[in-house]
Amino acid sequence: MDEEIIEQVQTVSSIHETLTGYTGKRLRIRANMGRSKIVEREGVLTQAHPSLFIIETTERRGRKARQSYQYVDVLTGMVELTDLDTNELLFPEIKEEVLQ
Repeated sequence: MDEEIIEQVQTVSSIHETLTGYTGKRLRIRANMGRSKIVEREGVLTQAHPSLFIIETTERRGRKARQSYQYVDVLTGMVELTDLDTNELLFPEIKEEVLQ
């Protein structure tokens, strides 16, 4: 049990480090908001804090909106991130683990 928790903490730390390198880049985010509601948006990763990251999106009429997500959301598969430059999923290994 303890080993599993340590592994999850290391994975969350790895997600944080990876996303810190993507600060300022455009990403597509697909978030499962529950009750069969899935939100897809494109935006710029503006900040990566120790426990959460912030994506700024452009809404209708040029308005900007910010959404924050936790790294645990990525770990559990609730949030998927795609690099818009390469159109590749950032954490495909996590998606595979969630599906198993």
